[in-house]
Amino acid sequence: MKNKNIIRQWLLLAFLPLSCINSAAQTGTPYIHDPSTIAECDGKYYTFGTGGGGLISEDGWTWHKGAVRPGGGAAPEVMKIGDKYLVVYGATGGGLAGGHNGRILTMWNKTLDPESPDFKFSSPIEVASSDGQEDCDAIDPGLFLDPVTGRLWVSYGTYWGNIRLVELDPKTGERVKGNRPVDIAIDCEATDIIYRDGWYYLLGTHGTCCDGVNSTYNIVVGRSRSVTGPYRDNVGRDMLQGGGRMVIAAGDRVVGPGHFGRFIVDDGVEVMSCHYEADFDQGGRSVLGIRPLLWKNGWPVAGERLKEGIYSIESERRGYALQLAVDFVRIPQIREFWMNYDPNVKPGPIADQQLKDVAGSWPKGDITVECNDYMFRPNQKWNITRAEGTGGYLGNPYYKIQIAGTDRTLTVGDDLGLKATESFSGSDYQLWRIEQLTDGTYRIMPKRLPGHKEANTSYVLFSIGDCTPVLARYDFSSDNSKWNLRQH
Repeated sequence: MKNKNIIRQWLLLAFLPLSCINSAAQTGTPYIHDPSTIAECDGKYYTFGTGGGGLISEDGWTWHKGAVRPGGGAAPEVMKIGDKYLVVYGATGGGLAGGHNGRILTMWNKTLDPESPDFKFSSPIEVASSDGQEDCDAIDPGLFLDPVTGRLWVSYGTYWGNIRLVELDPKTGERVKGNRPVDIAIDCEATDIIYRDGWYYLLGTHGTCCDGVNSTYNIVVGRSRSVTGPYRDNVGRDMLQGGGRMVIAAGDRVVGPGHFGRFIVDDGVEVMSCHYEADFDQGGRSVLGIRPLLWKNGWPVAGERLKEGIYSIESERRGYALQLAVDFVRIPQIREFWMNYDPNVKPGPIADQQLKDVAGSWPKGDITVECNDYMFRPNQKWNITRAEGTGGYLGNPYYKIQIAGTDRTLTVGDDLGLKATESFSGSDYQLWRIEQLTDGTYRIMPKRLPGHKEANTSYVLFSIGDCTPVLARYDFSSDNSKWNLRQH
């Protein structure tokens, strides 16, 4: 947050008109700037933003105002430690009021729910500061609790100087006495540290902010074997020298992703949160973004939000495609023996098999679903679209999966087998949670199982045999649980 005209930009954004919801952002009223990493509390999701307050979601898809955080200031972060929530934020700095004399403060709460009788923030404690002259600007803090050592750290800073790291006491939220700040990066702000497979990753926001659709924010990363650095990117550049590998940039009609946060949903299922400086489809407002978080060759990268369209659904186990179990219908073709091809005759294209050519032979009622070689056939083409009005989960809406051009809908059977019913009724057994895994494949999970009242969180589309899809417990280590979505 280094733009001196940030207050003026907030006022302009507040009066921009509403527009249609872009698939790249969350639904509801997801308007926020500098969001904290998403935190879960008593079954709800929370994120806090600059200026105080924040957003709440019942399901992770639809967001509304209502989160409460005293102190105002900028770019908060929140983390659950034990049975309490630690909040850290920048009180000043970042060019606010024209200066860089910032203060980093921490405070605790037993809950994030402002309606709870236990909701009460402790008095803020200063853990870091800058005097406006030194080579650092104390703002944009990020919390990191080291899973190896149990030590707690806060990184902070902007383009106006170095990114610094200081150690906090995880029991009190106070700065460890005698701890000296360590410089770990330049040329970025809104940093966050995460840990994976022996590496510490420093994610920073690069580029310009607070200029709406003209903002150039993007998120970069370096990694180190030590929490204090040095953090180097994929070609060995030190982040203290301006290095950084791209994690996410503009795209999908949103620009300026910044303020990275990581949320681990399940084994192999991770998402990243951020804000987009401007959503072209929502009047250029700053909005909350949630994307799949992938890991490629040891580096984090933002996955793509699933777009509605026609896909083949192919098992990672064998590569076979999900299909209706109907008779294979041959495509007419005038065959030529390859040794007798006439080089003077230009061959014409062969048309794709059409739904109208085969659907009449399909049986009425439910049709069993199986897997087999993908052959460009209508019974293998699935239209994946948002199931309007059915809610969602962290980062996505529920989807319906239908044979393209028909109402035939992928449905969970009473025996946990798969079938295609003649129409979509909106049943929970027809609503699908489709999440991109950290390796780029997908898990496909029904909202509910027959005979169960609670939402399903463990059974997924599972290839128990090369040709036999069923519902079974998710196992990230098994290719049986994984699927690829391809547009041929």
